[in-house]
Amino acid sequence: MKFALAATFLSLGSLVASSNVAARLSCSQADRFGDPTLSPTTVKAGDTITVNVDLTCGVQNFGLIPQFLDYSIEVLPPNNNGFEAPLILGRHAIKAGALSDTLVAKIPHAFFVSGAPYSLVVTNIHNINGTDGSPVLTSGGVILPITITS
Repeated sequence: MKFALAATFLSLGSLVASSNVAARLSCSQADRFGDPTLSPTTVKAGDTITVNVDLTCGVQNFGLIPQFLDYSIEVLPPNNNGFEAPLILGRHAIKAGALSDTLVAKIPHAFFVSGAPYSLVVTNIHNINGTDGSPVLTSGGVILPITITS
């Protein structure tokens, strides 16, 4: 009887574990940090963009609870010559329990190079457990292409 009971609990435990693994596999590696959409994707200085970020995968499947989301436009290496600094569009503090965030921002009147490979970068700043269990802030991000015309 004890063996049957133990086997039942082990079977249930592996079922729960396998469903957690399946849930993690259902979203891409980068989706841990958010699944952003950008509209429109071709813009010029002064235009307004909307970025919606779905945080469900990271929160529910990986336990990554965002504290902040940073939004920037960047020319990423190896295409950046070292003189193209990130343009910060916004930083949002994320409320406890939130599974999404939206940024509405104007493209700044910065110096843009026609044809440069710009990216919208969403950086998820979240806590992980340190070696003693204390919170340690770290970050991960996702990237979307954005075309900036003159």
